[in-house]
Amino acid sequence: MTDHAIPAARPENPRFSSGPCAKIPHYSLDMLSDAPLGRSHRAAVGKSKLAEAIDLTRAVLGVPEDYRIGIVPGSDTGAVEMAMWTLLGARPVEMLAWESFGEGWVTDAVKQLKLDATVRKADYGRIVDLTQVDFDKDVVFTWNGTTSGVRVPNGDAIPADRAGLTICDATSAAFAMDLPWDKLDVVTFSWQKVLGGEGAHGVLILSPRAVERLESYTPAWPLPKIFRLTKGGKLIEGIFKGETINTPSMLAVEDYLVALKWAQSLGGLSALIARADANAAAVRDFIADKDWIADLAEDPATGSTTSVCLKFTDPAIKDGAAFAKAVAKRLEKEGVALDAGAYRDAPAGLRIWCGSTVETADVAALMPWVEWAYRAELAAQ
Repeated sequence: MTDHAIPAARPENPRFSSGPCAKIPHYSLDMLSDAPLGRSHRAAVGKSKLAEAIDLTRAVLGVPEDYRIGIVPGSDTGAVEMAMWTLLGARPVEMLAWESFGEGWVTDAVKQLKLDATVRKADYGRIVDLTQVDFDKDVVFTWNGTTSGVRVPNGDAIPADRAGLTICDATSAAFAMDLPWDKLDVVTFSWQKVLGGEGAHGVLILSPRAVERLESYTPAWPLPKIFRLTKGGKLIEGIFKGETINTPSMLAVEDYLVALKWAQSLGGLSALIARADANAAAVRDFIADKDWIADLAEDPATGSTTSVCLKFTDPAIKDGAAFAKAVAKRLEKEGVALDAGAYRDAPAGLRIWCGSTVETADVAALMPWVEWAYRAELAAQ
């Protein structure tokens, strides 16, 4: 490819945002025609839709029958905060962080809840050494670093007989990665990520051990109404049957149901994982023999398959941050990649969403454009 050769193919869908993410293939607003608009979420039709969303979530993700699933306000952030404020403080705590959102949970635990927590951090592109973590403490961590392009490779380091709870922010992992439910006591996500749903709603999944903690422990701090999961020392079971704490968008719920049914039509979780794996492989296969760009993830075993983060490595680049932003701007101007720049707190580079709603052909078509934009910007320095 010469410096200014225009690639022959273009992605049919240029949406590579890491949230809200690309809608399912062939999406149409007509798919939402069954949404009970203008109806109460407490009416029979609203309750039915919410219960169906919970049941399909369980079916697609393979969540054990004795785990509770609730739809909560505030997206994934609301779900994580709900778990931290209601569960932490009963035992010593370890906070693990290797990206921006994990750093945020550390701040909340240490500065807001004022817990004397052990904090373990890793630089962008790495995760902490999980073999050094004391899982007899309560441990809070992200499964996949949406802003850093790294993930926990498996649950092998988490003991089955741990005394503490594992609280896992899985917002960019759920529906694209295999989550070991027996190793996780709290799992949170937002359906705006891997299934390309709309923002504002979170999902909170609790193991029996987490429920036991909720019913036996009262935090030392006051809890806002929006965080309360128990009443009179007992779990509010209605939350986990579709009786949401506050009013959900029934349009967004319908949109989530459409995505869940699409996932089932493919073959469920294994098919979703395969799609994300293929998308990430299309990026990594392209950069494998390039000396001007590299994966931000240092260890291939921990490389994300959803939020793939790339860094420019050409020593001829004068200002790394400005260069990366300019490349992302060129890609957007050409209409081949929207929202592909690195997260604002992350190292300069690109972040290409490779979640399950993205088509592999679109990822493969994008990568020559990344090289075109790099060469064009390098020539313009």
